[in-house]
Amino acid sequence: MPAAASTLSAPLARSAMAYVLAGGRGSRLMELTDIRAKPAVYFGGKSRIIDFALSNALNSGIRRIGVATQYKAHSLIRHMQRGWNFFRPERNESFDILPASQRVSEHQWYAGTADAVFQNIDIIESYAPQHIVLLAGDHVYKMDYEHMLQQHVEQRADVTVACFEVPRREATGFGVMHVDSTGRMLSFLEKPVDPPGMPDKPDMALASMGIYAFETGFLIDQLRRDAADQHSARDFGRDIIPYLVKHGNAVAHRFSDSCVRSSAEIAAYWRDVGTVDAYWEANIDLTQASPALDLYDRDWPIWTYGEIVPPAKFVHDVDGRRGHAVSSLVSGGCIVSGSMIRRSLLFTGVRVHSYAVLDGAVVLPYAVINRLARLRNVIIDRGVVIPENLVVGEDPDADAKRFRRTERGICLITQPMIDRLGG
Repeated sequence: MPAAASTLSAPLARSAMAYVLAGGRGSRLMELTDIRAKPAVYFGGKSRIIDFALSNALNSGIRRIGVATQYKAHSLIRHMQRGWNFFRPERNESFDILPASQRVSEHQWYAGTADAVFQNIDIIESYAPQHIVLLAGDHVYKMDYEHMLQQHVEQRADVTVACFEVPRREATGFGVMHVDSTGRMLSFLEKPVDPPGMPDKPDMALASMGIYAFETGFLIDQLRRDAADQHSARDFGRDIIPYLVKHGNAVAHRFSDSCVRSSAEIAAYWRDVGTVDAYWEANIDLTQASPALDLYDRDWPIWTYGEIVPPAKFVHDVDGRRGHAVSSLVSGGCIVSGSMIRRSLLFTGVRVHSYAVLDGAVVLPYAVINRLARLRNVIIDRGVVIPENLVVGEDPDADAKRFRRTERGICLITQPMIDRLGG
C-alpha cells in the first residue's frame, strides 16, 4: 500500500490539476497506432492505456483534469467523451480535452510536451489550481499523486520528478536522474551510455516516469521563459527539467513511496507498453493466477467507458467441439463457440467459432476468429476477421511474410494484412 500520509492537513490533490500529455503516436507499436494514438490503444480487456493515468488522478483526489491530444485523436477523444464525462462544474470539477488547435499561431501545432502545456496557459489560469501534476498518458501503473505533491511542498522543490528503480544496465533507454542522498537532482541524463547509480543502491538507477509536479505560477513562468528561447525543443525532458536541475531545486520522487498495491501485488508495477512485445507480454501477464498487476483491486479501480454488452457465452459441449477457456480473460459480449482458448485475453465482443484454437492471443474488440483457425502468440487488431483454417505461430518464415512478426515471435495481425492474403 502507499506510504503513510504526511502531517500536512488539507489534501493537496483537491486544489491541484492533472494535465495529461496524450498526443504521441507510439510508432514502436507499429500498425496498432496506424489509426489511433498510443494512449487510446486497448489494454487489459476493457480499458485504454490512458485510463490508468486518469484513474490515478481521480483516485488521488484530483478533480480538475486536462488532456492534450494531437496525433489521430478521434478514438481517444470519443473514448474520453463516453467514459470521462461525469465531472460537474458545480462541484468545482472539470475535464477538458485540449486538441492541438493552433490557438497560439495559425501555423503551429504542439511542438513538444512543454508547448502542449504552454499553448493552454489561459485555460489553466482560468481554473487557478495551486499545483499542476503533468502526466504521460501512455503508461500502465497505479500511483497516488497526493504523496508526490506532499513531498514537493515539504522539500520546497521547484519541480518534483517521479522515478522508478531499474538496474543500471537496463537504464540506457530512459531519462536517468543522478541524485544526492536527499533526493535532489544533480543531473538529468537522456538515455546515458553509463547511467549513474543511486546513492543507496549503486547497482540501480533512477529512471524518469515522465511525471512532474509544479506550483502552477512557477510552471507558467518557466514555460514562458522556454517559449522565448529560440534554441529550445519545447520539451520537458530535454529543456525544462535540465534547466531546473542546473538553476533551481529539482527533486526526485521515488515511485515506491506512492505506488498503490493491493494485497495480491508483490512489487511496484509500472510498464511502458510501447513495443509490440511489451504490449503482448503485459496483457498476457494478466492471465496468470496471481498477475503482477491486480485489476480486481476495488480500492483503486481503473475507471473506463463501460460498454453495455451481454455476458460472455460458451457454447457446445461435445468431444472436439467444446467451448472453453483456460487461464484466460474473456470480456463481456464474447461468444466462444466450440473452440479452445488458452492463456489468452479477449476484449469485448469477440467471436471464436468452432474448432478454432487460441494460445497466447490478445484479441481486440469485435474481432472474429472463424472455424479451424490456429493462432499462437498473436495480437489481433479491433474488428479483424480471421479466415477459416488460418494458422499463425507455427511457421516463422510464413508468419514474417504475411504479418508483423517481432524477433520474439509475436505476430501482430490487422485487417489490411488479412485482405492481402486473398490477393
